[in-house]
Order: sequence, then structure tokens, then C-alpha cells
Amino acid sequence: MTRRLRILSIGIALIGIGFIAAGGFAYMKTQEGYRSLNAFSAAQHVTLTYNDKGQLVDGDDTGEAQAILALLKNDWGFPVVDSELDPNDPVINTASEYMYQMATVTYHTLHATTTVVVPETVEYNGEVFKAGEYEFVNDGRYWVDFDRMHPIEGPARAQIWSPTAHALIGELGVGTATASALQLGLAIAALFAGVGAAFLVIGAGVLWVTRAATEAESVPVLKPAAVTA
Repeated sequence: MTRRLRILSIGIALIGIGFIAAGGFAYMKTQEGYRSLNAFSAAQHVTLTYNDKGQLVDGDDTGEAQAILALLKNDWGFPVVDSELDPNDPVINTASEYMYQMATVTYHTLHATTTVVVPETVEYNGEVFKAGEYEFVNDGRYWVDFDRMHPIEGPARAQIWSPTAHALIGELGVGTATASALQLGLAIAALFAGVGAAFLVIGAGVLWVTRAATEAESVPVLKPAAVTA
């Protein structure tokens, strides 16, 4: 029985070592991913801007930065991790930083101004628009909120929500997904390591118990000598 328990303890310990090795491999791969993500952003000079007080700014304006954060937190409901917005590491390489940059592009697009040229006088829904230039101010409209048949809104939509804006938002979205996946990878690595450590401790504990049982069995038991009447 003791021998079987010893074999079982060794098996449990080996399983623990396997889990720990898998956790180490997962951690190594996530670190490679983080280094690549950081290098990619650094190569493109994609950074956030902070003032000398360590506050986020947008065009030297902390108010604009707070408005962008409000869009990100309140309108989009993204759980911003404040520690990821690090003035000592302005390179964008975390999910919160990528989402903030995405919100920055979106915020300026939602409040952009453009000039629309109506080439000839037209009537739309009973309203006459004479030929000429019109300044259109976007009042927080997303792409689908424009009336594309409108003689001013239609052209303004394509000018404000340009292919560049869509491409930047899409690229930043990929960065966010990548950073989030790497965080999940770290969690999986920690889980594997924790399970492995638990198996290793259990295996060592079973081996310790069997050794104690073996030592107890090896101790000779003294019996009292028989007394003759």
C-alpha cells in the first residue's frame, strides 16, 4: 500500500511540474507579445501626451483629455485602468491606452467641421438649398446618424468620417484586442502555475506521509516477557 502511494505521489508531482512548465511557456509567449506590441507602437511614434504634472492632455488642454475620457468611460462603458495611463511610459501598449487613443480619434471626428459645396440649387424635403459653400459642424453624429440623401449631410458624412478615421479606429481596435488577449494570456499562465504548484505540494505531502508511515512500521514493537506462575 505504501509503495503504491509513493508511486501516486511521484505521479502527482510530475503533473504539477508539467503545469508549471506550461505556465512558464505561456508567460514567455505573452512577454514576447508585449515586446512586439510595444515595438510596433514605438516604431510608429504612437504615444499619449502628458503635461509636467503627469496629467493627460490633448493639444495641451486637460479639459479636452477629460472629455475624451468621459466619452470612453461613460458613453462606451470601457473600464479604464488608471495605472495603465502612465506618464512615465507614454508609448501606447495597453488596452486602456489603445482605447483612449481610439476615443481621441472618435471625439475629434464627432466634433469636426467641414465645408460642403452645393454645386447647384436643390430642394430636399421642402427645403431649398442654394448653390454655394456651407459650413457643416458635426454635433456628435456617428457614421450611421447622417442623412446620406441630404445635399449637405450626405457629402459631409464622407468628408468627416473619412477613410483615414475609419482606418485609425480599426487599427487601434486591433491593438486593444491584442493587448487584452495578452492580459488573458498572463492570467492563464498564472492559473497553470498555481495549479502546478498545488499538485506539486500535494505530491510532496503524500510522499512525506508515506515516508512517515514507513518509518513507523520499521520501529520494532517490544512485547513484555511472559511471566511463569
